[in-house]
Amino acid sequence: MNSRKLLFAVTVLALLAVAGIGLRGGLDWPGSHANAAQMPPAAGAVAGLPDFTSLVERYGPAVVNINTLQKLPETGEFPGAMEGDPIYEFFKRFGIPLPDNRAVPRQGVGSGFIVSPDGYVLTNGHVVADASEVTVRLVDKREFKAKVIGADRRTDVALLKIDATGLPAVKIGDPQKVRVGEWVAAIGSPFGFDNSVTAGIVSAKARWIPDGASYVPFIQTDVAVNPGNSGGPLFNMNGEVIGINSAIYSRTGGYMGVSFAIPIDVAMKVKEDLQKHGKVSRGKLGVTIQPVSRELARSFGLDRPVGALVNAVEPGGPADKAGLMPGDIILSVDGQAVIESHDLPRLIGERSPGQTVRLELWRKGARTQAQARLAEFADVQAAREPSPQGAPPGKLGLAVRPLSEQERRRLGSDGVLVENVSGAAARAGVRPGDVILALNNQSVATPEQLQDLAERSRGPMALLIQRGDARVYVAVEPQ
Repeated sequence: MNSRKLLFAVTVLALLAVAGIGLRGGLDWPGSHANAAQMPPAAGAVAGLPDFTSLVERYGPAVVNINTLQKLPETGEFPGAMEGDPIYEFFKRFGIPLPDNRAVPRQGVGSGFIVSPDGYVLTNGHVVADASEVTVRLVDKREFKAKVIGADRRTDVALLKIDATGLPAVKIGDPQKVRVGEWVAAIGSPFGFDNSVTAGIVSAKARWIPDGASYVPFIQTDVAVNPGNSGGPLFNMNGEVIGINSAIYSRTGGYMGVSFAIPIDVAMKVKEDLQKHGKVSRGKLGVTIQPVSRELARSFGLDRPVGALVNAVEPGGPADKAGLMPGDIILSVDGQAVIESHDLPRLIGERSPGQTVRLELWRKGARTQAQARLAEFADVQAAREPSPQGAPPGKLGLAVRPLSEQERRRLGSDGVLVENVSGAAARAGVRPGDVILALNNQSVATPEQLQDLAERSRGPMALLIQRGDARVYVAVEPQ
């Protein structure tokens, strides 16, 4: 072998050595028996994927199928007519059977899960709503008539009880530790197919959905959920229940990749109240609120849009007694931040009637504190944020007139009535028929006052408007 061939052979051997490839007994590629510690697990498991099989085998027996029966009221259109009745004679003459006015019971199907071995079952409130009979079927095919201990409309959580002991029960997890992107699995009865398993990931946390329960920061997932899944558990990969599958967002009525679960800590608090008292008691602050938009934040001197803007205070309620007023922005409750306006109902609702809460407020450009003793039943409502509309440009773009004496008495306040809208006010969502009560928290009683305040204002202006029975703030930003 000449020196050139020898050099080539040495170079090839060196490259093979660097690549980790040996020559003993053939080629040992990475991952072969020479790298047995790195081989994927046996028994058909797939490396890098969660073990759904073990989860279902261990905790699936605690998931139940729920069947409901709802007796519809009789129509009364053919009230069992007898001989001599004109209706009876008409049908008899033409040989037509008299229609049966007895209502056909309506059946429903849903899911649930056992939370204690003595027979307590959690599900959705809408699964058992108006049911005259509820049947719980276990994985082993045993069936039990269930008693509805109670249901909470605002969270859509219901608690059932079946007469059995020694039942398999789920483990309860901590939704606060859930991370977006982690694997989760749902077990339920979509379309009545018992104990069907679907899987996906957590898409988002603390999601507030239109027309959803105002006390529920939903867990959003891409787990397939369909009619019949409602009330079933959402598991993390530790086999812990972190939520109750409750709703989907769909344009067809079926699954479209977006589903929502009630965090289990919310559900368990409801369960405890229902089990002890048969109802859920919540605190009440006595305000109506709206979101703080970017424009409203600027008009109130806030550096960013946070908090819940108070647009009305219930006379004689806890907030009124605490000195709250329209135009206050609630920033925190007992040190817990109110980032979005819908955080406030949850924070107040988590507290008991009679409890005193510490509120941090933004008022007239500065932070201040207030304390309120909550009343019974959280009546915190979120007013709809006005939707912008296109219009010709202008300073305010409002044509207004003073209120008549009768209008003033009916409203219980001074103000000016909007007759025509254009420009900046129309873009902000002001409508004909609105009554403007204040501009930048300064009361308005005449068109001249409104014009003067507007001319002296710099930047966005916050109009307090009476619209029907609601009061809302609208941020108007002149060009």
